[in-house]
Amino acid sequence: MNDILKEFAVVGQKALKDLGQVDTPEALENFRIQYLSRKGEVTDLLGRLGELPRELKPQAGKLANQIKNQVNEAFKNRRQQLQQQKAPAVRPMIDVTLPGIVPPVGGSHLISKTIDELLEIFGRMGFDVGYGPEIEDEYHNFVALNIDEAHPARDPMDNFYINETTLLRSQTSTMQIRVMEKRQPPIRVVAPGRVYRPDKVDATHMYMFHQIEALVVDEGVSMIDLKTTIDQFIHAFYGGETQWRFRPSFFPFTEPSGEVDLLLRDKSGAEAWVEMGGCGMVDPNVFTTVGYDPERYTGWAFGFGIERLAMRKYGITDIRLFFENDLRFLSQF
Repeated sequence: MNDILKEFAVVGQKALKDLGQVDTPEALENFRIQYLSRKGEVTDLLGRLGELPRELKPQAGKLANQIKNQVNEAFKNRRQQLQQQKAPAVRPMIDVTLPGIVPPVGGSHLISKTIDELLEIFGRMGFDVGYGPEIEDEYHNFVALNIDEAHPARDPMDNFYINETTLLRSQTSTMQIRVMEKRQPPIRVVAPGRVYRPDKVDATHMYMFHQIEALVVDEGVSMIDLKTTIDQFIHAFYGGETQWRFRPSFFPFTEPSGEVDLLLRDKSGAEAWVEMGGCGMVDPNVFTTVGYDPERYTGWAFGFGIERLAMRKYGITDIRLFFENDLRFLSQF
């Protein structure tokens, strides 16, 4: 029976001898498969214990475990040696005089930059900033703005209704009501924010976009104040040579109402008037709704599309570029 113990010892000696000749990671893996895998020669020693007589099993089991542990330890050491041989002995020199590698740094989105610029311009004019909810009720979105039930703007096909009385706001004009409900005149405020309309998406329309609303209420406010403010804003945002005009229009919450157009030139030099947004004097019915005396107070308001303002300023021809997150486009600004 001592022949079996000698056979165990021979397997261990052979494994250690073969391991000493291993000089590549590939050869080391072949060694592991031959000796230490589940069906390897060293692992198989423990499996053969069941074939031995009872009186020989303790001695054979002790020897098999010693061989296995010895070969495993030698295997780990050899693997570590090969890894060290593979690594460069000396780190490459670093030339500290070369320019450093600047990590990429993100920036504000063009819409955010435009909003910041608009708020800075109106801030210089003395306007406060207001923010309101994007989920609105019908009262603030329509009723208080003098938009009756029969008005087409309330059609469910033209709004994102959440339930019968709640919807995603379709205009920042809702902020006129929310500001006047909480404050007494004089009021001078601008309110930027997202609005939602189920428009068909194309180069000039999107189902979600941004507006900036302005509201001024005080005694003796007139259309001259509205025109002066818009004139100062346009020249501050687009430049002093920019031409613009009022065009008569209609909105339920302003009377009289108008549209603001910019005169733009394309690359060929051709000129065209382009609509920027609506404006007008606040309708007396709106003042009555919020508890203001329309005989004492007057006011004006306007709402401009922020994407539209940015497109005209930077020569962008497709509103979808703002929302596609293409760094080739966004990094230009």
